[in-house]
Amino acid sequence: MESIKLLIVDDEEDILEILRFNLENEGFIIDTASSGEEALERLTPEHKLILLDVMMDGMSGFRMAEKLRKDNIQTPIIFLTAKETENDMLTGFSVGADDYIIKPFSIKEVIARVKAIVKRDYVTFPALEGDKDIIAIGDLKLNLVTKDVELKGKNVILTKKEFEILNLLMRYPQKVFTRQEILENVWKNESCVLERTVDVHVARLRKKIDEYGAYLTNRSGHGYTFNDSELA
Repeated sequence: MESIKLLIVDDEEDILEILRFNLENEGFIIDTASSGEEALERLTPEHKLILLDVMMDGMSGFRMAEKLRKDNIQTPIIFLTAKETENDMLTGFSVGADDYIIKPFSIKEVIARVKAIVKRDYVTFPALEGDKDIIAIGDLKLNLVTKDVELKGKNVILTKKEFEILNLLMRYPQKVFTRQEILENVWKNESCVLERTVDVHVARLRKKIDEYGAYLTNRSGHGYTFNDSELA
């Protein structure tokens, strides 16, 4: 763990110091920032996770996360916040959060969540027939080795969760997955994740894959499927 660098962003100095002390004791390298503006200046590709307060003077955590995702910076984000309504949580996930921890929090919980995300890799799916490394439907291709997505020869930038959802649905076209099944496959044992979070991620995914987004079909009352029958 000693080689893993984290960025903690909070305008409360005591919270910064508590988190820094405990996470450094776990072997992490810690950088801190007291505002969203400062965090954007400090953030580098070496940072493997951002612990980000939502309510700060100036740029809020939501605004910072939204800016990062618009700039295609996919560093995982855990929001730290006193906001705990469902709409607040969905807002956090819609702007690209990977997890959401409510204040006041247990430091053991924070450490466990951080470790879960920095250790996390893509979900393991059953091998494709013939052990193919590429899933291709029409002009949409997923490379399971490099984790790249290509549409009509152009690279498409997806978050890990978006990639995993698309992988699951394209691997089993026509099969309808309930929201709970998608959560179990993609989020696994991560807590504070609502079924509506799936809808938020699928909506973002649809936009990123252009016309192929229309093939991510919502079967009302059931779930989602990649309906490729019109492409056959």
